[in-house]
Amino acid sequence: MNNILITGGAGFIGGTLVRQWLLEEDLRMINLDALTYAGNLDSLTDVLNHPRHVFVQGDIADRTLVLRLLNEYRPIAVVNLAAESHVDRSIDGPRAFLQTNVIGTFKLLSAVLQYWQSLSDDLKAAFRFLHVSTDEVFGSLGPSGLFTESTAYAPNSPYAASKAAADHFVRAFHHTYGLPTLTTNGSNNYGPYQFPEKLIPLIILNALEGKPLPVYGNGQNVRDWLFVDDHCRGLRRVLDAGQPGATYNISGNCERSNLQIVHQLCDIVDESRPGLTHAPCRELIQFVTDRPGHDLRYAVDNTKITRELGWSPKMSLETGLRQTVNWYVHNTNWIERVTSGKYRRERLGLGHTEK
Repeated sequence: MNNILITGGAGFIGGTLVRQWLLEEDLRMINLDALTYAGNLDSLTDVLNHPRHVFVQGDIADRTLVLRLLNEYRPIAVVNLAAESHVDRSIDGPRAFLQTNVIGTFKLLSAVLQYWQSLSDDLKAAFRFLHVSTDEVFGSLGPSGLFTESTAYAPNSPYAASKAAADHFVRAFHHTYGLPTLTTNGSNNYGPYQFPEKLIPLIILNALEGKPLPVYGNGQNVRDWLFVDDHCRGLRRVLDAGQPGATYNISGNCERSNLQIVHQLCDIVDESRPGLTHAPCRELIQFVTDRPGHDLRYAVDNTKITRELGWSPKMSLETGLRQTVNWYVHNTNWIERVTSGKYRRERLGLGHTEK
């Protein structure tokens, strides 16, 4: 049986990947997660005690721990999803993004390189390090055009800058040391189990409760939306068949403005919960001061992964949003537990950065 070490496997994308992989393939997942605010074992309830799932609480910057796990379990691959990921939080507190996304990734790479160099030639050739990144490293598009794998990096937020730096270290470890790396740049994910600070779950929960629905600026910022299960299948395909040293864009081919997404969610909530005293939910929309440095538009060309690896998104936005709303409606206990800490759906990213 093959072992895979996944970092950040209790987060939104990581948890989805762990659940999907354990259900569909015969392998053992060693899941390393620091369990910060957005990493939660409640998201792994269905598989936490699965005989092929090993959970370890720890930090990717702990080189001793990472080396111990690598040497104990001898994985054929490492999938790095450990990251601070919310742009607004990076505006208020960029230091954590530097620590986890840059220094943490560097220390993880260093440990993995030492492990890889100890392998036999056959195992070296089979090993892969998959680094999961974001389309935000490319900056902002105008009204036309798409990000491709050759688009120059131009990160505009502390979050995007930290991910760009991590991507460069991954590239450097491949070209300098020969470590067989893969990098993916994904578009905006959505789906069940997403922490409620992100746009879609925040709007769903506030709409259900009759709270204001904050929309930044005029709501015309455009994102390319990707259902998280589609993304995870794309990651697995890249790990299985990607060319070492290559990068692959993964997107939903689904551009919508933030305001379009909010309107669609409002209509789905109205339909799924008839009788809400505050309906129609569109009347709850409040335009608020825009995020500092808010990128206008992201749109991702995934021609390469489709042409070379045969992957394409399967979930339509309408179906994906309906499934997501339905999940939040029926999982109030999860919502209460993951928001029992400091976050109370307040406005983040006001630009009052740490000193």
